[in-house]
Amino acid sequence: MTDRPRIQQNAGIRFLGKVLGDVIREYGGDRLFERTEHIRSASVGRHRGDALADLELDQLALDETLAFVRGFGLFSMLANLSEDREAMAADIDTSFSEAVAQLRSHGIGADTVLELLNQALIVPVLTAHPTEVRRKSVIDHRTRLADMMKRRDAALSAGADVAPIEREIKQQIALMWHTRTLRRDKLEVTDEIDNALDFMRDVFLPVLPSLYREWEAELPERPRSFMRLGSWIGGDRDGNPFVTDESLEYALAHGAETVLGYYLDRLQLLGADLSISSELTEIAPEIEALAQASGETSSHREDEPYRRALIGIYGRLAATFEQLCGKPPARRALVSCEAYEGPQEFEGDLRLIARSLSEIGGDGLSSAGGLGELIRAVQTFGFHLATIDLRQNSSVHERVVAELFAKAGVSGDYLGLDEQARVALLRQELAGKRPLRTPWADYSQEVRKELAILEAAAGAHDRFGPDCIRQYVVSMAQSVSDLLEVLLLLREVGLYRLDDGPTCPVMPVPLFETIGDLENAPDIMRAYFAIPEISELARTCGAQEVMIGYSDSNKDGGYLTSTWMLARASEALAPVFSEAGVTMQLFHGRGGSVGRGGGSAFDAIRGQPHGTVNGRIRITEQGEVIAAKYGTLETAANNLEAMASATLLATLEPQQIAGVDYQRFSAAMDAMSNSAFEAYRELVYGTPGFVDVFRQMTPIAEIATLNIGSRPASRKASDRIEDLRAIPWVFSWSQARVMLPGWFGVGHALEGVEDQALLQAMAREWPFFRNTLANMEMVLAKSDMAIAAEYAKLVEDAGLGAHVFQQIRAGWERTHDAILRVTQQSALLQKSPKLEASIRLRLPYIEPLNLLQVELLKRHRSGDTDQRVAEGIKLSINAIATALRNSG
Repeated sequence: MTDRPRIQQNAGIRFLGKVLGDVIREYGGDRLFERTEHIRSASVGRHRGDALADLELDQLALDETLAFVRGFGLFSMLANLSEDREAMAADIDTSFSEAVAQLRSHGIGADTVLELLNQALIVPVLTAHPTEVRRKSVIDHRTRLADMMKRRDAALSAGADVAPIEREIKQQIALMWHTRTLRRDKLEVTDEIDNALDFMRDVFLPVLPSLYREWEAELPERPRSFMRLGSWIGGDRDGNPFVTDESLEYALAHGAETVLGYYLDRLQLLGADLSISSELTEIAPEIEALAQASGETSSHREDEPYRRALIGIYGRLAATFEQLCGKPPARRALVSCEAYEGPQEFEGDLRLIARSLSEIGGDGLSSAGGLGELIRAVQTFGFHLATIDLRQNSSVHERVVAELFAKAGVSGDYLGLDEQARVALLRQELAGKRPLRTPWADYSQEVRKELAILEAAAGAHDRFGPDCIRQYVVSMAQSVSDLLEVLLLLREVGLYRLDDGPTCPVMPVPLFETIGDLENAPDIMRAYFAIPEISELARTCGAQEVMIGYSDSNKDGGYLTSTWMLARASEALAPVFSEAGVTMQLFHGRGGSVGRGGGSAFDAIRGQPHGTVNGRIRITEQGEVIAAKYGTLETAANNLEAMASATLLATLEPQQIAGVDYQRFSAAMDAMSNSAFEAYRELVYGTPGFVDVFRQMTPIAEIATLNIGSRPASRKASDRIEDLRAIPWVFSWSQARVMLPGWFGVGHALEGVEDQALLQAMAREWPFFRNTLANMEMVLAKSDMAIAAEYAKLVEDAGLGAHVFQQIRAGWERTHDAILRVTQQSALLQKSPKLEASIRLRLPYIEPLNLLQVELLKRHRSGDTDQRVAEGIKLSINAIATALRNSG
């Protein structure tokens, strides 16, 4: 084994670890502290090569086990916090300013950048995918602790007394020690909406306008708002029966309440600032008119037209709040006014004030600070805050359409029609204006529920404006009819219309998520655009979005094949869109783990095939990733800037490898993808008893009891892997330290290439391949076959468990050895010392958690009904997920 340098903890981890130790001793007692410290030091010793170190886990009583797991889980959270603060986990490699400078070095000026941004769309889309194991209370405590550590840093830098803030920090960690880690009840959809709104209010609303102000300094003029916010929460009903029309209305109304409340607070602050007197300054007639229209007549503000104007603006916005939210704002208006018709009218009043201030005081008064950022916020968030996507499975749509056709006498057996006949019938119906619904028919609950959601979407467009819902994602899209069915349903509620031509403010977005679907995507989109009314509609909309799914494609074909087929599909779609004269917009459905498309967003965007980004990209932000990337203002700013910079470079930077080299590299990837696919499918879908091994070797059944999301773990009541959602599939393998979805089959593929020099050149010169290997290398570093072997012993059929695990271990060894050869390293992450140190720091804290989890699983599955055993399993899942970070 290669000697590696001793890990040097950063000062923040050392400090927080010491405080946690003090808290455990004070509140848990000397025995718990000493047992915890012994296990910690023995585990660290084992990882430094002391094979004789005994963890003595069997000496822990059950109550001590629970306390120990909480302690190690809390340490992992503190370590994450400290690393985030040192920017080790911040997802940024190149700032916006550096990206502009980099493009300038290629002869691409700021005018070209501005032109791109005025046509661009970059959207992080928050989802409620169930991988965030922590309670919201725990996340809030962590956020407060991060702020305290920031204040401690400032005091240290200033040479001030840090004792008071360190007492606050200890108190905060003590509160975290006494805070229940696990949720008692299953999350409801409204809980998920509220949790997301907290991030939107506390982070996105203040951060994005501030970032725009910095970006504007690099450009010739102020660009349009090209980065916006999206959400699936409240609109994603694929496999989630708890998402209804009421969920959608709740999400929209509370989003409006959040953003309008933010604007009202900013107006209050502006009113306090703009005390400009007409006795000392010449006031523009437009401001005098706005002040007069406000209805504010107090003699105290008679000479303060800006304040009077802002009182009127506040009154109109307060009326808007009451109209959209159904209740008055917390701070009532001083005057009674009419509501704004939309955000553009509100923005117009703010711009009038900005222009007037510019005339009397230059940019220092008009665009800097609060007013400029408020105008940018209105342009970015409107009156809706985040654009909510609708999502449903294509099989639901076809059943709903079939029932509507049958009850309307259009077709008695729509489901029996072939694709050509379906398309012809759907086009025929879309060409007319006759509704299919009739008040005299008795429809199934499924049809009523789906149409109720679409009615709510149509009502939302009238109430909040068209930007509140723009996309309708069609899961498992496998044909043109899957998209036309959505347009037909949108026609039923008046969103798809035939006026001078077809119009629809909500775009059907196909989600291609299996290997076969990705291969067929170009043909499906070519056939879709071949329909004249569809190509006309797409050009009218300005772009057509296609979503590509990382999670299910990985579960279907393994890591390497999934990653490559996603790139290949993107590349193959580009000429299809070009031929149709339609702008392509890709939506990347990424998760937190590498097995679900996780890793650096910056590198992932930079690694997209040349000519496929075009300044337009949407990316899902799921589960634990939301708190990790957007938990504080600083990390959020870094990660949002990373998305903007990467999109600029991926769109405008010249191709980084020559065409001849790309052809060679692509041919090699095609061959490796086929080899990896065969190896993965043979293990997962071709090995008898593999499903039993998976379900007994991992805590998949116990994960389902965690109450971490509103959505069921499986699409159907089935034990088949095909029906299991990708999240619990990846999550379970991570807990058992196998991480199988992030690497299996890659070793077979790399070994099959005779020209190792070619692979090494690909790793050096091709960003896509380099990023693919880097993500997988991180996964391998977090896996542990020795610990995984203990989980394999949980399989009831010992012979079967040993047989399957031997294949897994052999695949791991092949992948491990192959990646070292290709990357020319003697140890994993040798060329990424910070990441290597971060992972190696955690491993001694994860191993005892895994070993305790195995013992608790044995007791639980053997029939031990002690409630503390079940709680211990849940706590260990929580702690391991926290330590591994991107585990789901």
